[in-house]
Amino acid sequence: MGVMATYTYQLDLSWTGNLGTGTSGFREYARDVLARSDGRPDLPLSADKPFRGDPARWNPEVLLLAALSECHLLSFLHVAVMHGVTVVAYEDFPIGTLHQEGIGGRFTDVLLRPQVTITDPAHVELMPSLHAQAGEACFIASSVNFPVRHDPRTLIRE
Repeated sequence: MGVMATYTYQLDLSWTGNLGTGTSGFREYARDVLARSDGRPDLPLSADKPFRGDPARWNPEVLLLAALSECHLLSFLHVAVMHGVTVVAYEDFPIGTLHQEGIGGRFTDVLLRPQVTITDPAHVELMPSLHAQAGEACFIASSVNFPVRHDPRTLIRE
C-alpha cells in the first residue's frame, strides 16, 4: 500500500482593483488581484484581456495551464529517476481550450507538448510509458474534469 498523507495549502488573495467607486459598473473597476504566500514573491494577477483584465498580469486560465504543465514535468522527472532514465532538459508548450457559455464556461481540453532531452538513445522507447505514468501521478491532472493529453517529443543529447 502506498503513502497516505494529507496536505493543506493556503495563500492570501486580495482584490486591488477598486478605482474609487468599487463595482458601480463593469468599466468602473480593475480586475487586479494580488496573491501572497509566505516566503514567495508576490504574484500580480488579473482577468484575461477579453474579460477586461490586464494582459501584463497572470490570469487564472494561464495559471491552470502552468499548474498542469509543471505538475507533469515534476511527475515525469520522478518517474524518469525510478526507471533509470537521465533527463538533461525539459520544456513544454501547453495549449488549453476554454469554451465560454454565457457568463460561465469551462476548459474542455489541455494538450501538453513536452520536449524532453535524455542521454541514452536506448531509453527512447520507454518515453511514451513514462509520460503515461507521469500523467497518472500528477495531482493537478487528477483533479480536473477535462482530458489532459500529451504530445511529447524526445531528443537525445549528443
